[in-house]
Amino acid sequence: MDLELLTKAKAYGFSDRQIAHLTGRTEDEVRAERKAAGLVPSYRLVDTCAAEFEAYTPYYYSTYDRGDDEINPTDRKKVMILGGGPNRIGQGIEFDYCCVHAAFALKEDGFETLMVNSNPETVSTDYDTSDKLFFEPLTLEDVLHIYEREKCWGVIAQFGGQTPLNLALGLQANGVNILGTSPQSIERAEDREMFSAMLHKLNIPQPPNGLATNEEEALAAAHKLDYPVLVRPSFVLGGRAMQIVYSDNELRHYMQHAVEASPERPVLVDKFLEDATEVDVDCIADAKNGTFVIGGMLEHVEFAGVHSGDAAMVLPPHALSQSAIDTMREYTHAMAAELEVTGLMNVQYAVKDEIVYVLEVNPRASRTIPFVSKAIGVPLAKLAAQVMAGAKLSDLGFTEEIWPKYWAVKESVFPFNKFVGQDIILSPEMRSTGEVMGLDADLGVAYAKSQMAANTPLPLEGKVFISVSDAHKDEVPALAKDFVELGFELVATGGTAKVIEDAGLQVERVSKLAEGRPNSLDLLKNNELQLVINTPTGEVPRSDEVQIRTSAVYSGTPIMTTISSAKAAVNGIRSIKKSGYGVRTVQEFH
Repeated sequence: MDLELLTKAKAYGFSDRQIAHLTGRTEDEVRAERKAAGLVPSYRLVDTCAAEFEAYTPYYYSTYDRGDDEINPTDRKKVMILGGGPNRIGQGIEFDYCCVHAAFALKEDGFETLMVNSNPETVSTDYDTSDKLFFEPLTLEDVLHIYEREKCWGVIAQFGGQTPLNLALGLQANGVNILGTSPQSIERAEDREMFSAMLHKLNIPQPPNGLATNEEEALAAAHKLDYPVLVRPSFVLGGRAMQIVYSDNELRHYMQHAVEASPERPVLVDKFLEDATEVDVDCIADAKNGTFVIGGMLEHVEFAGVHSGDAAMVLPPHALSQSAIDTMREYTHAMAAELEVTGLMNVQYAVKDEIVYVLEVNPRASRTIPFVSKAIGVPLAKLAAQVMAGAKLSDLGFTEEIWPKYWAVKESVFPFNKFVGQDIILSPEMRSTGEVMGLDADLGVAYAKSQMAANTPLPLEGKVFISVSDAHKDEVPALAKDFVELGFELVATGGTAKVIEDAGLQVERVSKLAEGRPNSLDLLKNNELQLVINTPTGEVPRSDEVQIRTSAVYSGTPIMTTISSAKAAVNGIRSIKKSGYGVRTVQEFH
């Protein structure tokens, strides 16, 4: 590997890591050799005027082609903000929101802001958001080039989701000043063994769990915990490859086909808490000055097991006891202090039988930050950026938790109508591509508004088709009675219909798909059903269930796949029928 070949490789776009892999060296060795030879990229302006006029947009890309470097460095104190990179399910526009707010806040405070992002579809890559924009890959090599070229004071890595967070330790090892929570604290929260040790020290419960580096260890852990268990790879984004497993066969299949387990990348095996209520808590912390403020507590509508990015949520909590709320507040403050969090932190809790369990802690901006900020009227990402740059929360005027006197309901938007035949049942793996908000002084109306915004408005009359698994049959009579009292007609197949009739209610019986016609698919195609309630039976959904759910999506019929969301729908319909709804701006609520 001589200098001529190295120069050629860099000009052709090979990264240091690729060159290291091909030549049997480490990335650090290649970087050192390249820098010793003076081989560094130059930066060119993106010509936004197509050479018709001189372009002044501060919009740069790097190149190893020989030529002028078009950066004009200044003497101002510079902060680099790392964006989220390409949009994909699990990491989207919420992180971009945080990055943009950070750029605005630090500009106001007199810093020169440098945005590094590689996604042309985001606001953070608008040329007027930051002082300078670098349209570069989010890799250690590219970020270090810019940091050194611009002589930055510090880097914010906790606003772009998992992608920049994964770079934090490497950047720090190369002398980069990471602003906010230290990379060591971030690793402490993400490394399962270190995290468990911290919770043990603080006397905070977590669901029983184990680690597995192969199939035998996974089976041993599952037998010790008892099924069902939640399995997932470590360092996972958007719930990728997370699954609730109910048997040895399912677990074997998961270990053989879903993940590659190794000592470096173990699989986490957690006891799955069935019928637990999940809660997301967002907190802003200024550990140096001992100030910790909870921004919002979001209670999931669906029971635990649905990814937080997919679940419908209510702020403030509506069904939790005061003692559970107080316990979560106490645990959140204790963990933020222990991890010495500076900036934002998200905690996911599960509450079962009045015991509060910690599921995971993310010492970074979470995807709920924009929602919580809008709901409480406080720009949390903006304040967090100022705290990370050295301001005190007390000086910024945010030291008291805000508990709204109205309800804010978050509902997720899904792309299921684009994926023919894909089952819509929600799981620990994230599938949503956006979210909407419903605000009202009445919880039922707020939920109904969220459904309108998600393009599946709740019906106020018509026929409701109910088909639930045996596990939920005992909840059907009360649910069916509620719908009858609201003026709906009931439709059901055999088993569910019998439960409804035994409760003394009238129900129209239809055939199961295998039994003939007319069946529920016929009614959906003819637009005779206005609402579908269908909970999955067993571990593997039956094909007729999947057909019913996908047909409901294509016909635009609202569908509830959990009993808890069906109950929320009842409350929403009742509230709308009783009092209607008004329209107010977010500002009027604040």
